[in-house]
Amino acid sequence: MKRIKALMVISAMLLAGGAQADAVAALKDFVREVKSGRAQFSQVVSSPDGQRKKTSSGSFEFQRPNQFRFAYTKPFEQVIVGDGQKVWIFDPDLNQASSRRMSQALGATPAALLAGGNLERDFKLKALASEGGLDWVQAEPKQGDGGFQSLKIAFKGSELAALEIIDGFGQRSRLDFTAVTANAPIPAERFRFVLPAGADLIEQ
Repeated sequence: MKRIKALMVISAMLLAGGAQADAVAALKDFVREVKSGRAQFSQVVSSPDGQRKKTSSGSFEFQRPNQFRFAYTKPFEQVIVGDGQKVWIFDPDLNQASSRRMSQALGATPAALLAGGNLERDFKLKALASEGGLDWVQAEPKQGDGGFQSLKIAFKGSELAALEIIDGFGQRSRLDFTAVTANAPIPAERFRFVLPAGADLIEQ
């Protein structure tokens, strides 16, 4: 996919209120205190009827504001880079890249939620019930133009754990993060995209 493809209740009822409040606090703390980071991720994309599923995996890096890199490695390679000005998507199999201005491509999107700099401006937050040992928060775009129906993010304690998106067509995409390293020093070149020799470029 060219968009970021980028999500079991276990909490007792007496603890649910506290867990939900902690989830919203964890997200706000993440945005405020974590300025960079890296993680591995696995992703499952399900059709609206839940019958067809595709899995992929790769690595994720970010640095605020608005710099990020999703590098898909399985089953096919694809790189999505946000350099602060533009978002680049490169498909090695096609040897083709596309780019869009950050203001057009990001907005109130999952990438903006993780790597952006203004959570309170762009999203309304709502605590959800804990599921699968994770504390979930629903993030609703205030402008309603994010191109998706639903966006949820999960934490395990204070650590980023998962992200679930339902797009405008009802397709569900869940990313589970592992080996999360907060405030890791990320080389600046990780957020630069250089068009490979001979590759086609489509600018939008």
